[in-house]
Amino acid sequence: MFENIILLLFAVVVAVCLFHPAIRDSRDWRATVTPLASIIGSGFLVAAPLLYQVVNGWSVLAMAGIVLLAYAVGGVIRYNIRYAEPALAAASGWSLLATIETVASVVLSVGYVISVAFYLRLLSSFVLRMAAVESELLAKGITTVMIAFIAVIGLWRGLGGLERLEETAVNIKLSIIVALLAGLAWFDFTGWITQSIDLLFLPVTDWHDSLRRLAGILLIIQGFETSRYLGSEYDAETRIRTMRYAQWLSGLIYLLFIALVLPLLGPIQAAHGETAIIAVAALVAPVLPAMLTGAAVMSQFSAAVADTAGSGGLMAEVSGRRITPGRGYLLISAVAIVLVWSASIFEIITIASRAFAAYYLLQCLVAVMVSVGRRDFWRALLFLMMALVLLWIAVFAIAAAG
Repeated sequence: MFENIILLLFAVVVAVCLFHPAIRDSRDWRATVTPLASIIGSGFLVAAPLLYQVVNGWSVLAMAGIVLLAYAVGGVIRYNIRYAEPALAAASGWSLLATIETVASVVLSVGYVISVAFYLRLLSSFVLRMAAVESELLAKGITTVMIAFIAVIGLWRGLGGLERLEETAVNIKLSIIVALLAGLAWFDFTGWITQSIDLLFLPVTDWHDSLRRLAGILLIIQGFETSRYLGSEYDAETRIRTMRYAQWLSGLIYLLFIALVLPLLGPIQAAHGETAIIAVAALVAPVLPAMLTGAAVMSQFSAAVADTAGSGGLMAEVSGRRITPGRGYLLISAVAIVLVWSASIFEIITIASRAFAAYYLLQCLVAVMVSVGRRDFWRALLFLMMALVLLWIAVFAIAAAG
């Protein structure tokens, strides 16, 4: 009982701080929320058991590698915000640079449509699971209502309205995450004192297969690229700065979470997925499973809103502003609804993952062309090497589970 009260107080204090007007009305925080919401999406609770399945006790090192690679890819996007955007704006007529950028945007839009449908479909499953109800029809109906709700808010209130939805969901999610980390830290500390916890550092027998699975896990922290498509509301320097903030904060959260939850995964290494984490959290405190379920729901909702916001800006940019961001929100939502009712999201989520890898690859090629044009050949070489890494991921990455 005491642990429950302490963890709830932790969550309430953090929530009060995040909803304080000084933070809530901060322009930088609002610009940070969109990429942050997308990065800490469905991958947050999935990452630990998947990493443990692939590399067991070496999961923290693996996650560190994934975070660093994602930050490097984020550096490519930031470079393109600063240098490629002006070059594209100044281009007239046909150009290879503009063509690659257009193809990249189309590829990303495919990933966004699937991810929005996937996030909200997963959210519906959590809501129904909390109510002990199993109904495919009802889950699809709830998903449709939520997609339509996000689209209407985007059309009616624009990006600002979507940001308010994101900010509320992210603030609640972060307050729960801080309480979760505090609970896990105390559990690990007492376990270390009593020597009742241990980690398995088993040898990795097939490194090629493990790397392919880790490459698939890389895409669970996708989302930082949404800053690239918020140009209608924020200048380049604001987007570059706040993308860094989002990646720093999300990277820290991922690393701390995985480091602290690993001792809990040992006894249930055969269990995978978000439900495994929620079940094992009961070992720390009875209140944590309910709090984690709340965090999972907020994760799915805020990530879906973030990707909807990014997709609206993307479609406006690709169409030369002939499609407004508001109409872009409606179009993306309509396609996502069709997808929810016509296909299994879990079967096609791999397509979305490959689409994001292909998008990052194309952004690397854009960065290579721009850096060569600026005679920055050393940076062009780095971007080309990054493109080769992403090409390998797009071709060879496989699902971590299974």
